[in-house]
Amino acid sequence: MSSEVVVRLEEVALCYRLAKQRHSSIKDFAIHWMKGALTYEQFWALQGIDLTVRAGERLGIIGRNGAGKSSLLKVVSGVLKPTRGTVETRGQMAPILELGTGFDHELTGLENVYLNALLLGHSRREIEERVAGIVEFSELGDFIRSPIRTYSSGMLARLGFSIATAWVPDVLILDEVLAVGDAHFIVKSRQRLAELRDSGTALLLVSHDLKAVRETCDRCLWIDGGRIAAEGEVGPVVELYENALEVQEGGPAAAERITAPAA
Repeated sequence: MSSEVVVRLEEVALCYRLAKQRHSSIKDFAIHWMKGALTYEQFWALQGIDLTVRAGERLGIIGRNGAGKSSLLKVVSGVLKPTRGTVETRGQMAPILELGTGFDHELTGLENVYLNALLLGHSRREIEERVAGIVEFSELGDFIRSPIRTYSSGMLARLGFSIATAWVPDVLILDEVLAVGDAHFIVKSRQRLAELRDSGTALLLVSHDLKAVRETCDRCLWIDGGRIAAEGEVGPVVELYENALEVQEGGPAAAERITAPAA
């Protein structure tokens, strides 16, 4: 693994403004807005996040639903700007944040290959050179010419992963993508991830599949309540997380930072 830092976060915090009132229509909203009667409350999705990722590193990010995992990936990929703190990234990013992100569901799979790859910063010539390999890796067959609104979640995952990994990005960001593929495609995906790592690509993987995190990643980050609860080697961090889930029987996990053995 290279010592080159490709992602660095320092004291990153992200706050959402949530409306307190519910509005039954646009007219109702407009009336409240004109009266100055709209009120909001703050929700801190991330607080005090310090993180460094190096080239070739595979970082698994775990935690409950709503813990801040996806918000963290959106901040790293530049989709969201942090409320406080600094975010530094180096090189080309290839994010797959949610199934269908960057796709037009009325276009065919093939048309979406061009659309999604253009959004990732590739030229039309570069796409034409790789399109056959993308289609082959996705194993979508004749479905590649069908509108993706007809695709299952697994088919969308295949297409998104095939596009994002057709080139060698500096940072690959995956949010639950491997969780929806079939067993055969998951094996292929992990082989592709191993090839990318050998080429120096860093991986940030969010997943509820702890087995996949153990098998794919060499470092782990446990996010709880928008804070880092533990980080370090995969085994100890996952074990801490599993123990917290068992002990607290669905209650909120401890938000205090626990230091696990460093990777």
